[in-house]
This record gives sequence, structure tokens and C-alpha cells, in this order.
Amino acid sequence: MRVRGAVVASTTVLACVAGLAAGPGQGQALAARPRTIADVRAATDRLYRQAEVATEAYDAATEQVERQQRDLVALARAVVAAQADADRLTRRLGALAAARYRAGAGLPAGAGLLLATDPESFLDAAGVAEQGARATEAAVLQLRRKQRDLAAYAHAATTGWERLTAQRRRRADARREVESRLRQAEALLATLRARDRQRLREAEDEAAYQAQTAWLRGAAGARPDLDAGGAGALAARAVAFATAQLGKAYQWGAQGPDSYDCSGLTEMAWAAAGVTIPRTSQEQWAGLPHVPLDRLRPGDLVIYYPDAGHVALYVGGGAVIQAPRPGRPVSLAGAGSMPILGAVRPG
Repeated sequence: MRVRGAVVASTTVLACVAGLAAGPGQGQALAARPRTIADVRAATDRLYRQAEVATEAYDAATEQVERQQRDLVALARAVVAAQADADRLTRRLGALAAARYRAGAGLPAGAGLLLATDPESFLDAAGVAEQGARATEAAVLQLRRKQRDLAAYAHAATTGWERLTAQRRRRADARREVESRLRQAEALLATLRARDRQRLREAEDEAAYQAQTAWLRGAAGARPDLDAGGAGALAARAVAFATAQLGKAYQWGAQGPDSYDCSGLTEMAWAAAGVTIPRTSQEQWAGLPHVPLDRLRPGDLVIYYPDAGHVALYVGGGAVIQAPRPGRPVSLAGAGSMPILGAVRPG
């Protein structure tokens, strides 16, 4: 899970930072910059975590936008259908009114009978007129219902549009947050010389290795019985899909096929197994059955950090496949190399 022999150079002063102290007025800016490998690692980790949280917010808002757009399309179709029904009922009422007028429905029944040259035919016509009156009353009631439906649809459309607009704003805000945090991380890393970037990578690998080792030994809730129960057929398909994505790029907001973010990878892995799961790591944690860490088996999702801001797919042997962060491709990692919140089991 790491390159053995990596050195955590937590007290090494970065030569590149010292070398930047040239122009006037730079002293205060430099004083605020991280000055050791450990400081840089802490700062970049914090920025990447903030970007990941914002990414999950972006994913959730995007899903809501897409759902609300579909709802508005369905609502528009319902409005068209209801309006067509209302128009049809209006035409029918017009025809019924004209027919009743021609039949003399406006005369009192006694007067019509006295004026009729054929009383028997009049009585037959009166029965037909009564049926017409009932049909007219029924059509009026149907039209009123359709008009109420149209009013309800109009209210729902207004509310739906307001929600869609709010979700679009949330998505735009989350996008700006992601891009801002990533720019800050990239700017910080750009101050490092090649040898310092290598030291930073070694420090990250060392920290991940130590966390994984502690987890396996039980210091962080290790499992005495790895891979309890084995993987079912659906889980095996999810693991096979994730394995096939190894080496593909991380891209925030992505769901494949060429790049993924963390929850996009787990969602698509289980979609390949024919199982629909929520889009974001927080939703996966909230909406899927929880399993104890000592009963982990391949295909389970391991959720990380107190805010459930990261997720990976457990593949067995104490390892997960994850889409980690920008600059790091889909890769194998120790399940305990990050702070575990818990685990869930799709399917």
C-alpha cells in the first residue's frame, strides 16, 4: 500500500519557499505559507477535503436539477393533456346547449305540452331533453374538475420552477467552491520543487500505510475475520466493474466512462450489477443498510470522514478501490488508510 522507506520529512524547510522571498511586500504572504512538508500535506489535504465535500454537494444538486427538470417536463405534458380535455368538454357543452335550445328546452314543460301538435312525440322528446340536461350537468362538473386540475398544475409548475432555480444556484455555488479549493491546492503545490513534491508524496504514502497498519491491528476497529461470508453474485459484478476502471482519471462530478469522482465510481459499479444506489456518499451512507466493519465483504461501500464526504468500494483483503482526488487516478488503497465512518451494503 506504500513505498517502503518513505521518509516523513516533517521538519524539512522548503527551499522553494525560502527562494521566493525576493520582491518587496512578500514577507507577510510567505509567513502565511506552509513551510514544511508536514504543513504542506496538512494544507493540501484540507483543501482537497473541502473540494470533495463541495463536489458531493455539486453532485447532489445536479441530481436534483435533473429530477426537477424531468418532473417539469412530465407536468407540462399533463397540462397539455388537461387543456385538451377541457377544450373537448367546452365544445361538448356548446353542442349540448345548442341541442337543448333547438329542442325548446327553455320552455316550461306545461307550455310545451299544450303547444305540441303531437303530445306523445313531445313526451318522448322531453325524455331525451332530460337526458341531455343530465349530460350537460355531468359535462359541467367534469369541466370544473379539469379547470381545478389546471390551476393545481399551474401552482405546481411555479413551485417546481422556483425549486429548479434554487438548485441551479446551489450547483453553481458548489462548482465555484470546488474550483476555488482546487486552484488553491494547485497553487500551493506549484510552489514546490520536484524533490519536494516527491517528499510530499512519500509523506502521504507513509501516513496512509501507518493508518492501514493500525486499522488491521485493531487500533481503529479492525476486523478479526476479513471478508466474512464472501461476495454474492451482484457484489462480484460491482467489484469486477470497479477493477476494470483502475488507472482512469479522477474528475469531480464525473460518473464515467472515462473518469469518476468517488461516489460516481461506486454508483456506476453497482449500476453495472443492476442495482441502483444513491448518487452521493452522504446519500449512500444515509440510505443503504449499514454493516459492522467486522462483517465487511467485497462489494460493500466504506464511508469515510465524519461528514461521509468520501466513499470507496471494498474489494477484499483489507483493500478498497477508490477515485481519490485530482491528480490521483482510480486506484487500490488500504481500507483503513483514511478515517472510517462506517460501511454500507447495496443490493
